[in-house]
Amino acid sequence: MDKDLTINYYRIEKAISYLTANFRSQPDLDEIAEKVSLSPFHFQRMFLDWVGLTPKKFVQYLTLDHLRTEIQHTHNVIEAAGLVGFSSQSRVYDLFIKIEGVSPEQFKSAGAGLEIFYGYHVTPFGMCFIAATERGICDLHFIDEFAKRDEYQLFEKKWPFATLHHRPDITQGFIQKIFRRDSTNTEKLNLLVQGTDFQIKVWEALLNIPFGTVQSYQQVTGQMGYPGSIRAVASAAGKNPISYLIPCHRIICKNGEVGNFTYGKVRKQAMIAWEMGKSNIIRQTTGSSA
Repeated sequence: MDKDLTINYYRIEKAISYLTANFRSQPDLDEIAEKVSLSPFHFQRMFLDWVGLTPKKFVQYLTLDHLRTEIQHTHNVIEAAGLVGFSSQSRVYDLFIKIEGVSPEQFKSAGAGLEIFYGYHVTPFGMCFIAATERGICDLHFIDEFAKRDEYQLFEKKWPFATLHHRPDITQGFIQKIFRRDSTNTEKLNLLVQGTDFQIKVWEALLNIPFGTVQSYQQVTGQMGYPGSIRAVASAAGKNPISYLIPCHRIICKNGEVGNFTYGKVRKQAMIAWEMGKSNIIRQTTGSSA
């Protein structure tokens, strides 16, 4: 089952890549389905199961015009009323997340005395590695199926003296909260991170970008009080140890270009449009206009 879901995600990535590259020619369902080696019926059903939208509607969220408009919309709402200006419906998919920095003592001891549980799980964006302590999630990265051991070894180097336990039964609960929540959930998650004071400040700033929206690098640096530090902020975002939850995928270029991403441009596009689609479905369901 997990293998099938992973294969389907890569089909979706391939379809997104083709759709965005050929947006002006408006490829039809048959053409897109052929590119991913599925029948039109099965491709449409796979896409609807993934995001609740048709491929044609989905790709509209990724046009430069739409993303530029979204940047300005988010800016206007925040300028007018701060994050309180977003209605409860428009923020209903957001998680309540708190970042906690690792203490200097634990940082120096490389996790001595710390118990960490980890697992590999399928998400809407492919396979991921996730790790957590009793104090919160300390790692989340997207990986290829064949890279499980490599990811574990990288993580082990970060916490060489911690006790690591392969406990997917525990980490599955976090995956459920992160990716499979519904509109009635108001989950709270704690993140345990290693980073400099500046990096942690950047990661906290990213948490202020609501689900289903995007901001430009200029907006984020301006709100942080570092308007001339785009490169430094981008670098800190790129060192994000807990992907997706610390939403560096929601920062894009001011011209509407999606920009670079650790896991590739197409995965970033998938995350952005998936969130926008989910957010729009919630607004339609609840009648919110935010």
